[in-house]
Amino acid sequence: MIGRLNHVAIAVADLQQAMDTYRNILGAQVDPPQDLPEFGVTVVFVRLPNSNVELLHPLGEASPIAPFLARNPAGGLHHLCYEVEDIAAAVATLQAQGIKVLDPTPKIGAHGKPVVFLHPKAMGGVLVELEQA
Repeated sequence: MIGRLNHVAIAVADLQQAMDTYRNILGAQVDPPQDLPEFGVTVVFVRLPNSNVELLHPLGEASPIAPFLARNPAGGLHHLCYEVEDIAAAVATLQAQGIKVLDPTPKIGAHGKPVVFLHPKAMGGVLVELEQA
């Protein structure tokens, strides 16, 4: 069902510092920040030859990233994103197998494609995002 790893998402307390680290110290291509009000985050993609790193920063106090950073002030791994060919079929298959999909209605993610998230308890303690390829 899953295809390639699309990105590893890291919650960061200081977005500019994280961008500078990836760009200036590691020499990576760093995209400009993109606000995603529907998700309550600002994202920055770090482009790698085989995948991407997504830097997540809270967009406002109601951001779902804010509590994560309150528990982990230095930031840390937030989720993994895998590509799927057909997100509706993936959701149906997962739900039929008893996997909890946080909101089974796909939303448009940072890449302009439908996404859903799988509950960490069903995925070995890791929040998993599925993105239609």
